[in-house]
Amino acid sequence: METILWIIVTLPCSVSFTALGIYAWTRKKPMWFWSGSTVREYEITDVPAYNRANGRMWLAYSTVFWLSLILGIFNVSVAGIVLAVGCLGGIPVLVFVYGKIYNKYRR
Repeated sequence: METILWIIVTLPCSVSFTALGIYAWTRKKPMWFWSGSTVREYEITDVPAYNRANGRMWLAYSTVFWLSLILGIFNVSVAGIVLAVGCLGGIPVLVFVYGKIYNKYRR
């Protein structure tokens, strides 16, 4: 039962972060990072490259969720640890990586 519950919880998260990565990758206007913030086209030198980098960042972050989902099929406890460490540790990494992406493509 716990495996089914684990899948019900982690699968939507995995799909959501993967979808966010694909959306960022294919977006025509610059992708934002923080909720409610905007990045204007005139701020970015190469919008497609900026969005691809943004998309790769989110796709990489989604791998934590996918890995945890797969591990949860075999051992929910280990999967929970992987998810907690990857998720919480990944947030500052996301902030750092996005800063590098923004600075690389900023005018």
